[in-house]
This record gives sequence, C-alpha cells and structure tokens, in this order.
Amino acid sequence: MSDTPPPPRAPRGLPDEVRGVRGGRSGRTFRKGRPGDIRSRKAYPMDLVIRDASVIDGTGNPSYRADVGIEQGRIAEIHKEGEGPRPSGRRTVEAEGLALSPGFIDMHAHSDLALLRDPDHSAKAAQGVTLEVIGQDGLSYAPVDDRTLAEVRRAITGWNGDGSDIDFDWRTVGEYLDRLDRNFDGQGIAVNAAYLIPQGTVRMYAVGWDDRPATAQELDRMRQLVAEGLEQGAVGMSSGLTYTPGMYAADSELAELCRVVARHDGYYCPHHRSYGAGALQAYEEMVTLTREADCALHLAHATMNFGVNKGKAPDLLNLLDDALAAGADISLDTYPYTPGCTTLVAMLPSWASEGGPDSILRRLQDDETAEKIRYAMEEVGADGCHGVPIEWDTIEISGVSDPGLASCVGKTVAQAAEMRGEAPWVTARRLLIDDRLGSTILQHVGHEDNVRQIMQHRVHTGGSDGILQGFKPHPRAYGTFPQYLGKYARELGILGLEETVAHLTSRPAARLRLPDRGLVREGYRADLVLFDPETVAAGSTFEAPRTLPVGIPHVLIDGRFVIEDGRRTDVLAGRAVRRTG
Repeated sequence: MSDTPPPPRAPRGLPDEVRGVRGGRSGRTFRKGRPGDIRSRKAYPMDLVIRDASVIDGTGNPSYRADVGIEQGRIAEIHKEGEGPRPSGRRTVEAEGLALSPGFIDMHAHSDLALLRDPDHSAKAAQGVTLEVIGQDGLSYAPVDDRTLAEVRRAITGWNGDGSDIDFDWRTVGEYLDRLDRNFDGQGIAVNAAYLIPQGTVRMYAVGWDDRPATAQELDRMRQLVAEGLEQGAVGMSSGLTYTPGMYAADSELAELCRVVARHDGYYCPHHRSYGAGALQAYEEMVTLTREADCALHLAHATMNFGVNKGKAPDLLNLLDDALAAGADISLDTYPYTPGCTTLVAMLPSWASEGGPDSILRRLQDDETAEKIRYAMEEVGADGCHGVPIEWDTIEISGVSDPGLASCVGKTVAQAAEMRGEAPWVTARRLLIDDRLGSTILQHVGHEDNVRQIMQHRVHTGGSDGILQGFKPHPRAYGTFPQYLGKYARELGILGLEETVAHLTSRPAARLRLPDRGLVREGYRADLVLFDPETVAAGSTFEAPRTLPVGIPHVLIDGRFVIEDGRRTDVLAGRAVRRTG
C-alpha cells in the first residue's frame, strides 16, 4: 500500500507528521505501520474485518472501497478492491453504503468529570468521538492542593457540576490521568482523553485570586507545576483569559509558562482576552506571545462574535495566514453553531471577581457595589462580556444548579425579567446570588458567515466546547461532529466530505503529536467510525439538546465496539492519552 500524503492545505508543522515523516520539535519519525508492526505479523482469521467500506482515510484524499482488517486493536490490513484474496475475520461487518473514517477528535471538551461519573457518555461516543481534549479554558481539577481543589470546584460548578458525586482522590496531573485509566473498577472510561494543564488553576494554586503580578517565587512555582504536568503526560496548557484568576496574568507571565510548554513539545491553547470588541487584537496578542516563546499555538473556539465583528472573519484569517507564512505553528478549533455557551458569572467585570466566589457573592449582595457592576456591564462593556455592553435579550439561561430555579431555564434574562416586572439586571443579580454562581447561559451573539469562513481554513479542526451540565445545554455538546458531516458537508457543501473528515481526524491528531491515530492506515489504532454519508445528522437541537445523532451505526476504540448497530455497548475502551517523547 502506498504512503499517500495529505493535501497541501494542511497547516505548517502538521502535514509532515500526518504523512509519517520527521516533524515537530522532538524530531521523532512516525512511519506507516510502525505502531505494533502489525503488517509483519498478519494472520488470518483476524479479530474483525469490515467489508466493502468506502474508506475516508483522514488525509483529505478521495475515498476508496476496501476491506479493513483489525487485529489486537490495530488496523492490520487495508485490502483495496481488486487486490487479490480478501482477508477473513472471526467476525465480519458488512459496510456496503457506509463510510469508514478515523475516530473523531474533539479538540475542546469539558468532560473532565463527566468521564468519571458517566460510563455511558453517549453525548460523545454516539457522535463518533474517540478522543476528547479536556482541561480547557484554564480551569480544571489538576494540579491542585486541598484549597485550590475546593475553589476550582466552586468556580466551574456551571461547567461540570459541584463534584459532590466524585471522589477527588488525586492532586497531580499524573494522578488524574491514572484515575481515568482505573475508573469504573479498572475498566477505564467511555472514550479516550488527553489533558491540558489549566493555567488559571495553576495561578490559583501559586498566587491565589489576587489581581496582581506574580512574584518571582510564585512564577517559579507556576513553571514547576506546568513542567511537572507535562512530564506526567499533559499535551499542553490552556488559558481562560476572560475568566478569573487566569485573566490576571500579564503576557510576560504567560510567555514564561509557554516557554516551559515549548521545551516539552506541547502547545498553548488560549481562550483569549476578547471575542468581541478588540477580538482581532486579542488574537494578534496570542500569536505574538507564542512566537516570542517559540511555542505552538492552538486557538480555542476561534470565532468573531458580537455585532462589532459581523463580516470580519477575513480579518482573522488574514492575520493567521500572515503568521503562518512567517513560520508560526498555529491551529484552531471551532464548533458549527452561532451561539456561545458559558456561565452567567463569567459576564461580570474582572474586578468584581477578584478574590474568588465568596468575594463575588459579597459584592453582588452589596447594593452600591452591585450598581457599579451593572454600570460596567450595561453601559461600558465589561471585560467578562468581551468589552461589549451586555444585551440581556441575547443571554439565555441554559442551566441552574438549584432545581428550584428551573423555571428560568430556556428564557433569556430579558424575558425572565419581563415576567417578573423588573429590570434585567435585577433578575440576573438575583439569579447569580440564589444559584450561588452556578448558572450556565447560551449567548446568541454569533454570525453564520464568520462560522462558515473560519471552518474552511487549512489549520481548522473541530471542537465541541460541549458543556454537559444544565437542563438545556448547548446542542453542540451532542451534535458537533454529525453537524459538520451532515449540514456543512452534505447539505451546504461548505467543505467536501473527505476534507471535513481530515479536519476532524488527522489534523487534530497531528497537533496532539499522536503517532498512531487520526488516519485509516495499517499499524494505526483501530479508533474508527462507520457512518452513512447520506443520512448522518445531528439530532440535537436548541429545543431538544440531548437528542443523539443519526446515521452513525458503529464506533470502535482500539477495535472494540463502543457503539454497535446504533446502540451504546457496555465497553469502556477509553484511556488517558499521554504526551510522549
């Protein structure tokens, strides 16, 4: 079988790795068939043979018809039509009319606790996701000490729940990854997971919640925590630069941490300082910072939102093209929807969040301070709302921690306020206090033209940014990947099907520097998806966000069926995927 390279549209720094030649800082060489050397010990019958599939191999090249044999969790043989005797298997799946692709990689997931509490996890497994990247937006649960763990649990209750159902028996990154591997009585987790060290949590650990520069000693401690996390298997570092306390870090502090990431061949994944007013400057800031630190950059949920950015996707893409042409190592992810999703407390100005959750609640309960918060949000444009004066009719309550507040879910703050006969800020303030900052929101501020243009870029990958908590989560949590395949590839033709699959498989695998995932190739892990190109579609909607997709009958991880005939099996084939080299 020839070693066909991916199309020239793949981003700098990534295509060499996808092709299987020398690439990346580590100088490692990944060659076809190297993982496990399956081809050298081919035997019949194999564990499984998938017959007559239309193979979309992840390179972006045209599909081809083939039988694919799987042995010991890896792709042992790809037998193209007409090549001679066909492989036999102890089990056979007839795939006539189905496409076979690598498993999809969710480059921006918030399943940090969901993977530990939910063995089913069909929200992702049913989409064909075989690997999630967690530890996003600068806030997650490792590395921590007892104080930091308690604080971060409260800070991101809206993302992951309060964790009262979880035994937090880890403190380091390595211990968290080990916990994923031995979860559910040692069986593992539903899908694979890679981890980013959360810079906000690291700052919380070393500095606290103060809005001030780190001391030299504190910066040394942060460098140490990041290095230890990378050595224990994290693939990079994330930031949430509109979330406290990570947003209190100056560029010089972030650059020092990025230098540590670069030395370990990881990448930096920032939720940068603005997606609204000043968005382009915020993107440029991250490009400049990482170039100075000689660190690979992956832009989280890259979009141009709010009225000030309508039609401005070309400005972002031109910025990226110029940086790529100058030698930058950049990739990005997006979700194929216009609304965003976060917590209501994230909308507050950063000064109101200094000191952590208890300090926020005290300020909200004080009438004079609350009025200053309202003025900053409604009249000026708080940094928490990306520098844009908040429009309460775009803020929809999607989830609450207190079931007694469920009547608010599905309504915008403006609608809920009108029902109560009060000003929107009064309603929002009451909800923040009564729900102890645990409310999640959908923010309807995106632009379809921007979404479509950005997803076509050569360094684009897919990321759901899926928050699974709440009564009415964003449908992207359950629908991102079939939405790309069904709506944007088949129905709209924004991308060809083969190119779409490359965006969701080989490109993210290359960014993660995974030598044996992201392609249908002999010797690679059998993380595979069988889907019907004619019917695949997201089932989730804003009205019914937890509806599973259609047209994805089979999903395999390490050659084991996690979805079979459209149903979730009891297989827990997922493991922590650690940075290597």
